[in-house]
Amino acid sequence: MQDLPDRLRYHQLLRAAPRGRWWALLGIAALGLVFVVAQTLIAMALGAYLVLGGLDPGTALDRLSGQGEITPVFLVLVNLGWAVTIPLALGIVWAVHGLRPGWLSSVVPRLRWGWLMTCFGLSLLALLATLVVSTLVPAQDSVALTGGPNDFTSTTRDFLLVVVLLTPLQAAGEEYAFRGYLTQAFGGFFANPRVSLVAAVGVPALIFALAHGAQDPPIFVDRLAFGLVAGVLVVLTGGLEAGIAMHVLNNFLAFGIALAFSDMTSALNPTGGSWWSLPVTLTQSLVYLGVVVWVARRRGIATTTGVDQVAVLSARRTRV
Repeated sequence: MQDLPDRLRYHQLLRAAPRGRWWALLGIAALGLVFVVAQTLIAMALGAYLVLGGLDPGTALDRLSGQGEITPVFLVLVNLGWAVTIPLALGIVWAVHGLRPGWLSSVVPRLRWGWLMTCFGLSLLALLATLVVSTLVPAQDSVALTGGPNDFTSTTRDFLLVVVLLTPLQAAGEEYAFRGYLTQAFGGFFANPRVSLVAAVGVPALIFALAHGAQDPPIFVDRLAFGLVAGVLVVLTGGLEAGIAMHVLNNFLAFGIALAFSDMTSALNPTGGSWWSLPVTLTQSLVYLGVVVWVARRRGIATTTGVDQVAVLSARRTRV
């Protein structure tokens, strides 16, 4: 632990790990490999469930493929696939780096549930600012609500159950993967504080945007901006809670609008994005960033931890 500052920010915590920074390459590879394996196993289990329920294998495969019309069971696959990254990322921090898994949640080290609930409330305030700005920019074809509400069908019911029960886990899983482990892995790789900060925020945000597949430029930039703001939030608040709250609310809003007025296929695979969407989403993200940081400072939310504290608690990890 030579040349380490006395206090570490969230993205620097792996620098205090018992194992060197090059272990992060193993951790990143393990995260990607096991994620793919987990997705495959979940798809096989869901496919078996559909076949046992009476569908022929070809129809079951179509429903799980994500090609064409999005189905509730495909949304289950996506949500569970990302949900498993929570224990996966926690396990990598413990097994690969030798740190207590709680350091991936925050600098405390644990998930601060009270602060998480506060962030959910603050995300609603940012949403109000977004609604104001959305009335001032030209309507976007991809989100304009020109018709009445959709009929409530059994498919709508199934989608709604998946969104309510599993989407929070999916959003949290993405945060643990991108703003959690990847932020700490890239941030801990560099000793220079400025380079460490840029890598910790910028690289995971870029990977996060690219992970969503082929996209129109405005949609890609929108997701990149979300990743950058979420990454800054992790550093300035010392944990994943603010990013999780913003991510969950955004997904609830997008899926809720899709179920009420549009369709899930457009929500999961948006096309024809407009640059006019950026002022709206950036308003939400930046207002949320400002409010969260202000409240965090007022409440004294921990944003750093002592390097000796990381070492002491990590030495006890087998007792956790």
